[in-house]
Amino acid sequence: MKRFLLLTVVIVAVAGTVPVDSAPAAERGSMATRMQYYTACYPWHGGYYHSAWGAPVALVVPPKAELQTHWGWGVGNTRTTFIWHQFQRDYPGPATYTGGMFRPTPYWPSDTDQFGVYYVRGPW
Repeated sequence: MKRFLLLTVVIVAVAGTVPVDSAPAAERGSMATRMQYYTACYPWHGGYYHSAWGAPVALVVPPKAELQTHWGWGVGNTRTTFIWHQFQRDYPGPATYTGGMFRPTPYWPSDTDQFGVYYVRGPW
């Protein structure tokens, strides 16, 4: 019993001397920091275009949506990832893409990413 009491006193004393992390959450690698990084460094689309539009299509989802599911054909090819990109309110106008930038949907697609529709969170 004495050992337990002594150990408790030592733990409380050490815990009282440890400084509290006062840095804001954005500086400690929070989700907002990661979202800013991925949005700045990675494109919102994949390597395929939508066959009806000839360009990648952004499927706008609510701003609170965080995850998307990529369905694939085969064993273990279904995965869940974050939705990093978000539309801004200022519309820059229609995008122009050259035909060589993106690949068409294959005749036998093996993943939902190959259809050319990609999730992007809405601005509202």
